Order: sequence, then C-alpha cells, then structure tokens
Amino acid sequence: MEFLKALLDTGFGTLFDVLPIVVVLFLFQAAVLRRSVPNPGRIALGFVLVLLGLALFLVGLEEALFPIGETMAVQLAAGAIEDAAGGAVRWDHYLTVYAFAAAVGFATTVAEPALIAVSLKAEEVSGGAIGARGLRVAVATGVAAGVALGCVRIVTGTPLPWYIMAAYAVVIAQTFRASRTIIPLAYDSGGVTTSTVTVPVLAALGLGLAASVPGRSPLIDGFGLIAFASVFPIISVLGYAMAISAIARLRGPKKDRTKE
Repeated sequence: MEFLKALLDTGFGTLFDVLPIVVVLFLFQAAVLRRSVPNPGRIALGFVLVLLGLALFLVGLEEALFPIGETMAVQLAAGAIEDAAGGAVRWDHYLTVYAFAAAVGFATTVAEPALIAVSLKAEEVSGGAIGARGLRVAVATGVAAGVALGCVRIVTGTPLPWYIMAAYAVVIAQTFRASRTIIPLAYDSGGVTTSTVTVPVLAALGLGLAASVPGRSPLIDGFGLIAFASVFPIISVLGYAMAISAIARLRGPKKDRTKE
C-alpha cells in the first residue's frame, strides 16, 4: 500500500511538472504554426508512457538509490572515524570514501539517459568523428574526479568557491587552446551530467558524508557535489579532445615520412 501511495503521489507530481511543457508545445503548434498536431493518438500514448516511466523511475530512486548512497557514505565515514581513534579529522583517513565516490560518480554518469542521448547525437552529427562511447567515458571520468575532490572538500571543510573558481579558471585556459568544434559540446557535457540518475545519488552521498564527519554541517558542507559534477566534465572533455588532437599531430609526420 505504501508503494502504491508513493507511486500515485509521484505520478500526480510528475503530471503537474510535465503538463506545462505539453501546454506550451500545443499552444505554439496551434497559435503560431496554425497546424493540427500530427498523429495525436501516438503522441497521447507517448505522453502517458513518459509519465509512467518518470513516476516509476523517481519512486525507484527514492526507494533504492537514494538510501543506498546515503547509507554507504555513512558506513564508510564511520569506518574512517574509527580508524582516526578520536583524533582530529584528517583527509587521508577517508581514502575509501573518495574511491567509492569516484566509482559512484562514474557509474551513474555512464547510465545517465541525457548523456547517452547527447553522445549518440554528437556521433551522428560528426559523422563518427566523435565516438559516443569515448565521449561518455570522458564525461564520466570528469564526474568521478570532481565528485572525489568534492568529498575531499566536505571532509576538510574548505570553502566551496575556492574549488569552483579554480576549476573554471582551468576551463577558461582550456577553451583558448581547444578546437572550436569541441567547445560547445564540452560545455553541454557539464549540463547533461546533472540529471535524473546522478543528482539524487550525489546529493545523498554528500549529505550522508557531511552528517557523518565530525564538525561538518549537512547544510553548509553537504551540498556542492553537483557543482563539481558539472564543471569537471567540461575539463575532462576538453582535455580528451586536446589529447586526441595532439596524438593526431604526432602521428601525422610519421605517416608522411612513411609515404616518402
């Protein structure tokens, strides 16, 4: 009964969230384009499937992924506190937490539907020059590194703006050196990571870790992992593109010499 109630409540909430989008699209179709909606039955069926899928997905996140992420963060942090034996909080006592955070960040990003869609479109538009799998791995690697560093920030209690300003300084420096064709895609890669799968898990991880580390506040220190997950994929994708370009330039002269 509790599950059905949660499913119904989430379904109605999803309906009210999605309904404005549908209204805007239909009003634009009728008032601006002044054309009838093609295949209305198929669109209505798709809308119902979207609502059902989103409702089930959100309930699954709330019932499974969110509690697991928070519980594991608390358990790993508790082990680190026991190892510290009541002494001062040290960042190197939480190496297992950082490894777990990186693994969770990588896994959730690879499974992110928005990233899958963007990577497939990028591969299609580029004619295969940008591989969908390579792009997903590059983005997931950036998220993993960012989330691990974000957990270091939570443990040490250092100010979040220091990390974010330094990260965007690196992004700006890379932007001047990277190819113009990859820059928009790299910037978009930072946005698609913060979607339905990644956000709940990382939020639970950050809050659980901040609540477990002595002297840390879940409100002040627990949030911020999403910011790391947004900026570090930009760095990793730009770095990946710059590395591929550098390798291609190094191989170019060798091929030319072979032809001669």
